[in-house]
Amino acid sequence: MNIFKNAALALALTAIGFTASAQKIFTEGIINYDVSTNGKQNEAKTFFKGDSSSYQSQMGPANINILSNVKGNYMAFLVDVPVASMKKAAVLTPADIEQMKDQEPNFTFTPTSETQTIAGFNCKKVLAKDSKSGSTSDVWVTNDITVPANNSTKYFANAGGYPVKFTIMQGGQTVQVTLKSIVAEKVKPGTFGIPKDFDRITFQELMSMGGGR
Repeated sequence: MNIFKNAALALALTAIGFTASAQKIFTEGIINYDVSTNGKQNEAKTFFKGDSSSYQSQMGPANINILSNVKGNYMAFLVDVPVASMKKAAVLTPADIEQMKDQEPNFTFTPTSETQTIAGFNCKKVLAKDSKSGSTSDVWVTNDITVPANNSTKYFANAGGYPVKFTIMQGGQTVQVTLKSIVAEKVKPGTFGIPKDFDRITFQELMSMGGGR
């Protein structure tokens, strides 16, 4: 009888060990995303290291780079429009950050039994409801990986896993984001800084350039 008990215990420990080793922890690297805005497909990258991240995408002729940290007390928007020889950078003030936080969603999450594989990861669907707007959306999360939160994924910290497919609001537009791949890779020095050839402006000036207020 003891032989069977010992064998069962060994199998259980092996299974636990396999589960623990199956989860990969990323502390530095690059995430590649598929992004859909108003039916238009695009690609975006997030470079991350420690508590810093750089979300880089393209909107029309403009290259957009959003710098932020996990604590949420630093954010900068960099806009580079090569055809217009324009490079602008706006570092948000504490007041700007507080104003943005007031506009951020406040999600509650309800797990479902639905599953699927996305980018090679085992994912489960979670229903997200924003208590501010009352809107709901599907979020697909995985427990196969652990990755530091970034400016796009921070809203889903309590979703029960790392978000790999989700919807966010960006510049007043609904943006659907799907993770394509993630690689552990050294991030180049200067990735999280503002280049010297960028003109510094206020966040309000930057919003005015885009037609915002």
